[in-house]
Amino acid sequence: MAYKHLKFPENLLLLVTGRAGFIGSNFCEAILNLGYKVRCLDDFSTGKQANVDLFLDNPNCEFIKGDIKSPDTCMKACKGVEYVHNKAAWGTVSRSIDMLLFYSVNNIQGTLNIIEAARQRGVKTFVYGYSSSVYVAEINLPKQEGVEGNLLSPYVLTKHCDEEWAKQYTKHYGLKTIGLCYFNVFGRRQDPNRTYAAVLPKFIKMLLNDEQPTFNDDGKQSRDFTYIENVCVANLKACLAPDEASDETFNVAYGGREYLLDIYYDLTKALGEKIEPNFGPYRKGDIKHSNADISKAKRLLGHGPSTTLQRD
Repeated sequence: MAYKHLKFPENLLLLVTGRAGFIGSNFCEAILNLGYKVRCLDDFSTGKQANVDLFLDNPNCEFIKGDIKSPDTCMKACKGVEYVHNKAAWGTVSRSIDMLLFYSVNNIQGTLNIIEAARQRGVKTFVYGYSSSVYVAEINLPKQEGVEGNLLSPYVLTKHCDEEWAKQYTKHYGLKTIGLCYFNVFGRRQDPNRTYAAVLPKFIKMLLNDEQPTFNDDGKQSRDFTYIENVCVANLKACLAPDEASDETFNVAYGGREYLLDIYYDLTKALGEKIEPNFGPYRKGDIKHSNADISKAKRLLGHGPSTTLQRD
């Protein structure tokens, strides 16, 4: 565990919303592996019951089935908690275009409900998930915090609103808030079966089933792939960050760049397959190239990733 050296007070209790999701379940596991207590909140609108069942027998793990759109549920979840990690937002750029009003209620009002509950309950630090999708209109590389460009989708707009509301809570109430901007996270328990599945598990599943994948556009998009353990470490370090890190967002990435077509052919070799892909139309709202500047996270969070997407 890259995070085993991180120390917190005994009997620490953290709240993780979105516990049944890919990132949320892995982060809860990291907390439990350190011997601390975690309370989890999820309504299973996007998460999986199996991700919750993994740790139900652990006495340090408490689960609340509920929705961040309910202020009362948020107040209940934040009672006695020192750190809140909000991962309950709905993701995916293309889906948000079809569900604009829902994204507004869930991602903006839901975040406001949980951050207000955190304030009232005297939480030390509120950590919220940002997204590299905010950089879709910014063509320069590497992507740097504060240089995001235009807001080209409802999802990106909700993430920007969450950031601005977090700043207001720091400015007016002194609540320490930290945003973590995730770049193309991959790793264990990532579900390849969802309509909007991430590219790596989707490729692997299709190749194992002898299916031919279709690339959106020409396959020459590049991504900064980030292993899930690097994300867990960043979330833990956000809890321990100095006051100067408050009211800031941080890129959480490896700081590298891989082309999707190259990764696909590497996977075909690793799995012994010779399946040529199809190429389809550009997906509206998608980002062409992604590569993060992670110097700010190194400087203020002391976070440098330990695992990359290894290719030989």
